[in-house]
Amino acid sequence: MHQPVLVKEVLEGLIPERRDVIVDSTVGTGGHAEAIVSKLKGKAKLICTDRDEDALRIAKTRLAKYEKRIRFAHVRFSQIEDLLADLNVRSVSGFLFDFGMCALHLQNAKRGFSFQLDGPLDMRMDRSQSKNAYEVVNSYSLTELARILWEFGQEKFSRRIARAIVNRRSRSPILTTFQLRDIVESAIDKRYRIKSLARVFQAIRIEVNDELNQLKEGLNQAIGLLAPGGRLALISYHSLEHRLIREKIRQESRGCICPPDLPVCGCGAKATLRVITRKPIVPTPEEIEANPSARSAKLWVAEKLGAGPTEE
Repeated sequence: MHQPVLVKEVLEGLIPERRDVIVDSTVGTGGHAEAIVSKLKGKAKLICTDRDEDALRIAKTRLAKYEKRIRFAHVRFSQIEDLLADLNVRSVSGFLFDFGMCALHLQNAKRGFSFQLDGPLDMRMDRSQSKNAYEVVNSYSLTELARILWEFGQEKFSRRIARAIVNRRSRSPILTTFQLRDIVESAIDKRYRIKSLARVFQAIRIEVNDELNQLKEGLNQAIGLLAPGGRLALISYHSLEHRLIREKIRQESRGCICPPDLPVCGCGAKATLRVITRKPIVPTPEEIEANPSARSAKLWVAEKLGAGPTEE
């Protein structure tokens, strides 16, 4: 079972016992959701969404005893607004996004996410979509491959690896994760192989699932749907996510964007968020020892500004 990270800190950030409607936008196998729903009071509800139907099935079983408090939905971040409109939910008092990979993905060779397990080149979080890793690896041009390896993996050998992929597929299609791993390993010095493999697989996964665009859209929709005093809790795991979240929270909490030497504000921009975590919260050494996959996690918490009361 996937072990959720920073559970205590998420609960402290969201304050679920004071909330009416909380959305767990990345329910996965239900670890955070179980902790949240157990704290809900009165008529408070939890809405659990995920783009992976396998994860939703597991979460539904795990959380069955709370079925009267929970609604489940198979949607991606960009569809949350439409989902809540269909449910007649006009505002939300808490949003959780945990952008990390689920063990359900990494430990199942058939899903094709891991370079440590041999399986088909898939990497789809939502298996109802058509684009998969096979398509990216076997049909993208050398330039396109190099771009995503650089932009989404920050891989310094991006062009060399892209060229090796194109050369190899010219003889026959690349079908499996181990075939892709062998290509990457053959292209670079063994000193860099493990880190490069992680970056390459991350980059292809992000491209397949449109992760960064979905992250941006999810944040925009969540901020718009939060009630005054509502909380936003975000867990990120790599520098691309860290940067997007940091910049979004900074933008939404800044207000006026006029040049500092302008005597009167002319932009009219107003802050929509209050920062709760001036620095992101990271796991304790004890949590990392118990759950090594938590080592890169960062938790960001912000509160929606407005006419309603804030809660500490």
